Amino acid sequence: MIINQWVPAAHKGDAIGDSACRVRDLLRRMGHESELYALTIDDNLRDAVRKFSDAGACRGDITIFHFALPSPMTAEFASLRRGRVLQYHNVTPAHFFAPYEPALFRLASLARRELASLADATDLAFGDSEYTRGELEEIGFRSTGVMPIAVDTERLAGAPASPVLDEILADGLVNFLFVGRIAPNKKIEDHIRLAEHYKRYIDTYYRFIFVGRYDAVPRYYATVRALMDAYEMPADRFIFTGPVPDAELAAYYRAASVYVSLSEHEGFCVPVVESMAMDVPVLAYSSTAVPDTLGGAGVQFAPKDLEYAAELLGMLAFEDAAREPVLDGQRLRLEAFSRARIEQRLTDLIAAF
Repeated sequence: MIINQWVPAAHKGDAIGDSACRVRDLLRRMGHESELYALTIDDNLRDAVRKFSDAGACRGDITIFHFALPSPMTAEFASLRRGRVLQYHNVTPAHFFAPYEPALFRLASLARRELASLADATDLAFGDSEYTRGELEEIGFRSTGVMPIAVDTERLAGAPASPVLDEILADGLVNFLFVGRIAPNKKIEDHIRLAEHYKRYIDTYYRFIFVGRYDAVPRYYATVRALMDAYEMPADRFIFTGPVPDAELAAYYRAASVYVSLSEHEGFCVPVVESMAMDVPVLAYSSTAVPDTLGGAGVQFAPKDLEYAAELLGMLAFEDAAREPVLDGQRLRLEAFSRARIEQRLTDLIAAF
């Protein structure tokens, strides 16, 4: 069987593109023909991803369309006659961008409308989580299910050491990690407020590390920096790295005492899976898809009481009796994202046709 995938943009390190590449490789291992097609392709992926203009893009027995933003692929997908599988990767609600970036507000609004246009032009629709599956059902998709992002945790667990970075991060400060874009839905300003509570009530030897792009929403990033200034936070206790290669990302996970998620909108949240794979305890605000992905693992809290969260952060950082059961639970949960589970879900998908 020919099972192709479409992604609007193929970028190295992007969770959607990385997941699609892993699914393609698994499908090939299972004996199927499979290619990945994209409208735009990074230079370092040109040998792995085909141009969407290639004739083979529309010749699949099954076509999996990874939807996260508006693109010409949407109309092409709707015109296919068979095997139309949508994988919905979440669209951040436009209201998060309204105070900071009108272009992103418009893009998110268009994406929601474009997604709805596929409700009657899709044979199967999958969300990354039960939360996103519920969104699809509310929009009007009839045959829905859950297909988690295929996270390649081995690229981190098997990454080479970074001796210089390891030494820098082992300077006696307690490292708290966040991975992802610095964007309004991620509520980075709440990390700054959390740090203020932590410094005031728990410990002064701390460092918050933010790994990911900080130029996507410049006005929002400026707001975060302004809040740090307002609290008179020492700049060296907050590191914004920008994008980093896998070896450096693995070093940040190894050095982290706790992974912190205070996001108020997630469709899946890949970094909590990576944290579980790297044996880093997760402290997360229980919002949108985060409870689905953690599945009861980690330490989750709601409502968003940051003074209480600071106490939890200290507990996970310093109390082995509390930390070890959390890590045990995360190791068990990680099995839900294993290669065997992904292959079984793909087998079930193919059987539907």
